[in-house]
Amino acid sequence: LCVLLLLIWLVPTIGFAAIHPWLPFIAGIVFGGAILGILWLSVGLVLHAYTGKPILGTSRLRGITIRLLLPIMELMGRMMRIPVAAVRRSFIKVNNELVLSSGIQCEPRQLLVLLPHCIQSSRCTHRLTYHIDNCARCGACPLKDVLNLRDTYGVQVAIAGGTIARRIVVQARPKLIVAVACERDLSSGIQDTHPLPVFGVINERPNGPCLDTFVSIRRLESAIRHFIGIE
Repeated sequence: LCVLLLLIWLVPTIGFAAIHPWLPFIAGIVFGGAILGILWLSVGLVLHAYTGKPILGTSRLRGITIRLLLPIMELMGRMMRIPVAAVRRSFIKVNNELVLSSGIQCEPRQLLVLLPHCIQSSRCTHRLTYHIDNCARCGACPLKDVLNLRDTYGVQVAIAGGTIARRIVVQARPKLIVAVACERDLSSGIQDTHPLPVFGVINERPNGPCLDTFVSIRRLESAIRHFIGIE
């Protein structure tokens, strides 16, 4: 982007001077300011993610990252033949670092753990959307362990996706969401719920996408404990 802006500035410079001697200088200020803004955004984002502290006035970079950088990252990834999943995985990691560095904490009832449908065993006959307590806790899928976390820490847990997930978020009115999903669904969910903070946990897919997926219970518990102030 910086190189592109530099070229856009150089080309009209040749003709601007013929219109008015001040136009090249004004154009240089405008495009130079844009280049500095992009550099500030990029450097500030990296420093924020790695240090865990807002640096160079970057306390609100998460919104810019979600609204602006992800589409650009996906476009550049396609041009450079980087898999979209890898780009989205990078975006989720940076988002998580920004959420962690914000220092947000909440009461257990204000934290919503949102799970995808595919975490439920494909052989299960129980309907769990809106009624997750219908789970028999047979241990055939990770839901037994997730519900044990809910009972231990008092957080909210729901299993849903797409429009139903948005409806559950509106009804639950959480202060923070810990979401389990694949890279695609997490990326879109983080965008859809902004400015509500979402900490993403990428699921494990040993059987392929959208079928009998798993989640690291240790990582999920660690996130819950962090956000409710236990560790």
